[in-house]
Amino acid sequence: MAKKKFYITTPIYYPSGNWHIGHCYTTVICDALARFHKMLGEDVYFLTGTDEHGQKIEREAQKRGVTPMQFIDPLVAQLKDMWRLLDISYDRFIRTTDADHVACVQKIYQRLYDSGDIYKSEYTGYYCTPCESMWTEAQLKDGKCPDCGREVALQKEESYFFRLSKYAPRILKLYEDNPEFLQPKSRVNEMVNNFIKPGLQDLCVSRTTVKWGVPLPFDPKHYAYVWIDALSNYITALGYLSDDDALYRKFWNADLHMVGKEIVRFHAIIWPAILMALGEKVPKQVYGHGWLLIGGDKLSKSKQDAAIAQLTDPYELVKRYGADAVRYFLLREIPFGSDGEYTNEKLLLRINADLANDLGNLVSRTSAMIVQNFDGKLPARGKIEGTDGELINMANGAFETVKTAMERLNAPDALAAIFAVVARANKYIDETMPWVLAKDPQKRARLGAVLYNLAETTRICAVLLKPFLTKIPALILESFSCGADTGFDTLAFGYLKEGTPVKKLPPIFPRIDVKKELAEVAALMQKSKPKKEEKKESAAEGGQITIDEFFKTQLRVGEVIACERVKGSQKLLHETVKIGEEVRSIVSGIANYYTPEEMVGKKVVVVSNLKPAKLCGVLSEGMILCAEDKEGNLCLVSPEKPFASGGSVR
Repeated sequence: MAKKKFYITTPIYYPSGNWHIGHCYTTVICDALARFHKMLGEDVYFLTGTDEHGQKIEREAQKRGVTPMQFIDPLVAQLKDMWRLLDISYDRFIRTTDADHVACVQKIYQRLYDSGDIYKSEYTGYYCTPCESMWTEAQLKDGKCPDCGREVALQKEESYFFRLSKYAPRILKLYEDNPEFLQPKSRVNEMVNNFIKPGLQDLCVSRTTVKWGVPLPFDPKHYAYVWIDALSNYITALGYLSDDDALYRKFWNADLHMVGKEIVRFHAIIWPAILMALGEKVPKQVYGHGWLLIGGDKLSKSKQDAAIAQLTDPYELVKRYGADAVRYFLLREIPFGSDGEYTNEKLLLRINADLANDLGNLVSRTSAMIVQNFDGKLPARGKIEGTDGELINMANGAFETVKTAMERLNAPDALAAIFAVVARANKYIDETMPWVLAKDPQKRARLGAVLYNLAETTRICAVLLKPFLTKIPALILESFSCGADTGFDTLAFGYLKEGTPVKKLPPIFPRIDVKKELAEVAALMQKSKPKKEEKKESAAEGGQITIDEFFKTQLRVGEVIACERVKGSQKLLHETVKIGEEVRSIVSGIANYYTPEEMVGKKVVVVSNLKPAKLCGVLSEGMILCAEDKEGNLCLVSPEKPFASGGSVR
């Protein structure tokens, strides 16, 4: 009998290089699901990767004077390092620059063109560069990109179009006939009411003004539009339309596309329509989860920004607390399908409460008492009495609860079920008081039975935790002389045999002094900031400068064309500023005085020769000048009359 198969994917990531814990959320969830299904004995294929074509990358490479590939290669290497750090067990990491992907994308375009589902026309619409998305005027929200809220640019060019409108009735029927296709249910309403009912527009699928992409086989001056290119990775990775399509025949259609809610439209409307046009099966399910919001530490504002910037870095988090702690927080803390909040304090409290106090105490107390009282040999199981049956039944029943939760993709509920058993075991210790039993030689058999029950419960919890945590469960199993490959087939209570060697484990998650740790992190971040030069006497304080010194500062007029808040900061705005023909990224501490919406369209004065720096992980290539009164209120310095961007300020 053939193994049941399970094909799971994350979206492919834009290689930005500014990684934080939020970027890890989807991939850690998918990794836990992949590991769980592998432990069920299923044939699993887990895909992730990077989306490497398009205008953003082309422009960034040009700004740095390198080729697009030279620009993205180090960023992709960083992402792979991050996945190694978090023990992500993918089967393939696909890059949209991979030769097999490029060849397959060209074949897909040719098929769609030959079938009449792609046609040439002229595109007039609004393009959002950060999202790589084109919109009609009706789709804009307050004249801006409906996805990210940034400015869009009106563009007109010859393009090829995919007949997306043709597939609207079939997409609606897909939702009606397959209620599990798009989850959670709220996403269906969003797709139907916001996109399908207002009328699906045919989709622009090529560009002539962007050269960093896949050239179309039937018209090489046109290049594949990023979303067709990116979405196709789910089948190109399996060898679709190649000489060896064994993986495609084995694993397609995908069991699960896990995506963030901001890209559900592409996966639940555009992607199924493309597959329908190709005559292929659609995925079994698309799940659009919520966002991990970052911010809100209970610290002063100055320390808060520093701590968040430091502790949202996955490398620093794993270095300080370990991969298992980071994975556990992501999988346990966030209500699945909804938005959740990350704060440093929440992470540390979760580590202390669940991992150090509950699991850590159970493991260390159980192993220590067996070593101390039975010379490191597991005692006999003994007869069941008192609350033994309740603990045993709970341990025996945990797997079905975990399995049900994971079938619903609900890792938080699965972990809650495991830690309910851990909590019950700790309560069992308090009820049976093995330290009291150890003082009475006549109760040695009862002591042995209690410790056996604790050992088996601990082992079962360790096995159940293996899909979620990748290091600690193996240590726990090793302490009870079980191999790291001990699987779900060993979950029946009574697997451990009398006389099994047991080793005492030190605290597997040392308890953290939360207040001290947060202070240390804040101090570390302050220390890592670039050192300020020794304060010199300013002109306002009586000092004077020469005209030559003044002209070392280059001031130019710029126009803010996009603006957003910096995630994780209460005071920073990230502006995209056009200075003549140049576009720059600038971060300013003015969020308490101006909203992002107010900033867009403003003419500002920019210090244009300031050395670039990163603030909260965002590149800042200049400084916007403001005036400040005695009360500390700020206002922008702007030209008195309408003035073209790029002009010098003298």
